[in-house]
Amino acid sequence: MKRVAVIGGGITGVTSAYALAKRGVNVTLIERHRYAAMETSYANGGQLSASHAEVWNHKATIWNALKWMARRDAPLLLNPTPGWHKLSWFAQFLAAMPHYERNTIATARMAIAAREQLFAWAQTENIAFDHRRAGILHIYRDRRGFERAAGVSRLLAQGGLQRRAVTPQEMRAIEPTLTGDFYGGYYTDSDSTGDIHKFTSGLADACARLGVACRYGAQVTALAREHGKVRVSLGEDSTLFDAVVICAGTASRALAASLGDHVNVYPVKGYSITVQLDDEASQAAAPKVSLLDDATKLVSSRLGEDRLRVAGTAEFNGINYDIRADRIRPLLQWVEQCFPGVNTRKVIPWAGLRPMLPAMLPKVGPGKAPGVYYNTGHGHLGWTLAAATAELVAEVVASSLATNR
Repeated sequence: MKRVAVIGGGITGVTSAYALAKRGVNVTLIERHRYAAMETSYANGGQLSASHAEVWNHKATIWNALKWMARRDAPLLLNPTPGWHKLSWFAQFLAAMPHYERNTIATARMAIAAREQLFAWAQTENIAFDHRRAGILHIYRDRRGFERAAGVSRLLAQGGLQRRAVTPQEMRAIEPTLTGDFYGGYYTDSDSTGDIHKFTSGLADACARLGVACRYGAQVTALAREHGKVRVSLGEDSTLFDAVVICAGTASRALAASLGDHVNVYPVKGYSITVQLDDEASQAAAPKVSLLDDATKLVSSRLGEDRLRVAGTAEFNGINYDIRADRIRPLLQWVEQCFPGVNTRKVIPWAGLRPMLPAMLPKVGPGKAPGVYYNTGHGHLGWTLAAATAELVAEVVASSLATNR
């Protein structure tokens, strides 16, 4: 039987391994941590959000980045220190701006396709991941933001997603605990939320039951093409595989370069807090509907009865896992302002690096060399898109292996 190595045990790697195993492929999943989903797939915002499919390649993003450069607590923070990786990434980001509409529509279509696939896998494998189908409410504090969202909604509709405009009164009917003055909102009842770590861990267990060899605590030290195969080295141990699928998040760029491919992933740091809702008053005062606040660029998701996840911000600062107090503080203040009845005595901060490509679309499919494939660069939508891209890459890999028997 043909052997395939999947590198990376986050949401994209585990879903890719599962999709391949379901097709009867002999899969080895390689992850440098002791367990699956211990980096970017550990504590994200929780949203399965086709309504958040708008790519960032828009002049509004550039304007906000310039406006916020002097603020250490800004939603988007750019370290001005120059570097070739950062400069090349932003050059390609600007070059992709003419494709903003096309890429937003394509992302929405992919997100809708991923949704049902992920739900089906969870049902098949009996994975409990605090899934809540209560929709996502985008909230806007001024007319300008609300009117711009109308244009985004038209693009999402071309991708097959319907979201409706709602008044402040309707917003409070959808989420009665929300406090503050808002101009209006957009509500997508087909979106949902869930715990990415619980799902990925559960699917990794399902992979093992399907016969996937899970190599945890294994660091890939080298990749090389050899006699029509790919040699994967883990320290002194090395194995030849018929194919390799790189799903290694921010490490994908260096791994791709060793195989002759340019996959310009940049690590964009995001932060989250998990508020423990340990008392009945906090549980009653916390939102049940998932929110996205356009002004602060923060999202919230209710995970079960006793946790509220708040996440957001984008920090362009290279490979840096530091959890900065000045970046966590706005998330905590947002909870206190919008949901004053929630007790914030017990809060767990976290930071993760989103693997972003300049055009905001993931790299899915073959590399230059035979037997090399990618499923990486999902940015802030890895949780939302993973099931669809896993199916895409698994179908390509399985078909190629069958052809080359």
